[in-house]
Amino acid sequence: MDDTKHKIRISKKLDENLALLQDRMAIKENFDVILRQMTVGRVKIALLFIDGLTNDQIVTLLLRHLVTLEQEDITLNTFEKLFAGHISYTEVDRAEYLEDVIEKVLMGPQALLIDGQDQAIIIDARTYPVRSPEEPDLEKVVRGSRDGFVETLVFNTALIRRRLRDPNLRMEIVSVGERSRSDVVVCYLKDVANPDLVREIKERLQQVQIDGMPMAEKTLEELISPGSHWNPYPRVRYTERPDVAAEHLLEGHVLLLVDTSPSVMITPVTFWHHLHHAEEYRQNPTIGVYLRWVRFIGVLVSVFLLPLWLLAVLQPEILPPALKFIGPNKIGNVPIVVQFLIAEIAIDMVRLATIHTPSSLATATGLIAALLIGQIATTVGLFSPEVIMYAATATVGTFMTPSYELSFANRLARLFLLFMVAAFRLPGLIIGFILLLVYLTTTRSFGVPYLWPLIPFNWTALKTILIRTPVAMHNTRPSILKPLQPVRQAVPVPARKPGSKRSR
Repeated sequence: MDDTKHKIRISKKLDENLALLQDRMAIKENFDVILRQMTVGRVKIALLFIDGLTNDQIVTLLLRHLVTLEQEDITLNTFEKLFAGHISYTEVDRAEYLEDVIEKVLMGPQALLIDGQDQAIIIDARTYPVRSPEEPDLEKVVRGSRDGFVETLVFNTALIRRRLRDPNLRMEIVSVGERSRSDVVVCYLKDVANPDLVREIKERLQQVQIDGMPMAEKTLEELISPGSHWNPYPRVRYTERPDVAAEHLLEGHVLLLVDTSPSVMITPVTFWHHLHHAEEYRQNPTIGVYLRWVRFIGVLVSVFLLPLWLLAVLQPEILPPALKFIGPNKIGNVPIVVQFLIAEIAIDMVRLATIHTPSSLATATGLIAALLIGQIATTVGLFSPEVIMYAATATVGTFMTPSYELSFANRLARLFLLFMVAAFRLPGLIIGFILLLVYLTTTRSFGVPYLWPLIPFNWTALKTILIRTPVAMHNTRPSILKPLQPVRQAVPVPARKPGSKRSR
């Protein structure tokens, strides 16, 4: 559908254009909307821009050149002479409608309107308040790059292009939100990514109908992710590391970058994508395998340790003789299940208090929670010491989960299994696990099964999940993504012994 018929064309009369802009943008009421009117070669011009989003030095240089022009310099074909000859800047465009002028100016560029011309010159000399790229707090590595995504979109695209200097890399920008007009970039490798996946994501972006996205990438995720919004398991992965984003592009994933957000959205993903960390690939493959399995064990502990211990307490007869020591020496004055529930809530309270506490006092907050509250709770009999120990161990496993979103989903799964064990003992644990497995099996991320390659089973792909393979052996892309180029690199030829004959 052509929406230009509902737009107002720029008039050749500058005063009429300024009157309409005043009505739409309330230039006189908004102190940060600046209108600079000048005369260049006896031609009236008006420069419209937002204070704080404009590079003053560049604009000053342009205006300094324009005021030196004489009437004969721009008498004939004024617009083209200014556009092609005298606006000596790299990023310029033209606009024919006032709505386009308003949209561009509110995004940061400047609009130059000329009396007697029915077009405007858009000068993209914008600047944003930015912070320098630094290592993300959630994805730190011992050895590796220390740069990370920031809140400025063009900085983030530059960090990706620095790592992938491929002409097939596509950065397609769209605006989402009727009021916010937030910039969203769809990033993918044209000769690798599945075109059906790219088309589906673009269509979902076009279907978004919302006034604004102040929460940026999280709002966008809920608007375009297929499936139930109440599913706690994340169906996209977030990263603030450019190297991780580039690696997923090479596998055939599609990235979504939202302006004002330092987190890049990776689509589609499986459950296992949330368990991998850049540290595994910054170390030797053997060490990487060890780190990966330690992380897997930590995640399993975070989900199943408390339900299994509670089952051992409620049904001690199921324990073999060698494990009879498991169980509390003192039950305490509160039922075990309630103790676990209080412990979970207390841990979240401490975590939230630490987040909202100034960094200089955060350590003191942790000490107060650990020494005063924890110690006194066990002394007065509110908690069993074993409950605190096992709850703390499960919490450590939660913090070992690389994905912040997955760690919260696993915490809810742990609470669900605890209640099932408390209600039905061993059958409750079995039924709860089966329900959780079925729930994950039916979850999909843009058509990709969430538990692939475990369900449906694919041993070749599952090996790359369980084992951090050496780079020389990592020669195929995930088949579930249906990439246009399944092979990343040729299979390496093994080295031959000196003196052996070469095969023909």
